[in-house]
Amino acid sequence: MILDITISLDGFVTGPDDAVQALHEWAVGDDRTEQDVEQLATLTAATGAVVMGRHTFDVVDGPDGWNEDMHYGADQGDVPPPCFVVTHRPPEHVRLTDRMTIVTTGLRDALDQATAAAGDKDVFIMGGGELGGSALRDGVVDKLHLHVAPVLLGAGTGLFEGSRVTLRIDEAATVVTRNAAHLYYDVVR
Repeated sequence: MILDITISLDGFVTGPDDAVQALHEWAVGDDRTEQDVEQLATLTAATGAVVMGRHTFDVVDGPDGWNEDMHYGADQGDVPPPCFVVTHRPPEHVRLTDRMTIVTTGLRDALDQATAAAGDKDVFIMGGGELGGSALRDGVVDKLHLHVAPVLLGAGTGLFEGSRVTLRIDEAATVVTRNAAHLYYDVVR
């Protein structure tokens, strides 16, 4: 399982007003570098399924969220991978019914379903901070991909907040652009 998430320099995955645009310039901004585009393309090509939390789902399934032109892998023209949403309270409505599966039985069940759907590709845990922290605490993360945006948010949702987990990680790769430091780690068990 790969936890792949964008984070601010001060450790937040969202800002105090839930704004995430400043964090994701490397992925969706107009000023992306060729290396940013390559990183996104490589990650998208490796993705067989995505696991996300309810808060992330509310953003991507909302009226200003994903659509035919803006979604996971949209830049590569790929068919969006199936997404599994971990939640204790199912949404009343799902706009993107063709790609979202609501899982109310916990993270491990969502990961099992995602693994079955992914085939020979990877399962990516994309957020949010609470789900990412849970995945780290539960010891289900094999690889940690952090895209560190050069912004300070000062407050918001922290990825490592209250995680109370000690991980040994080995650096696998680092790519630095003006929009993000893309840090790839293997989790040592």
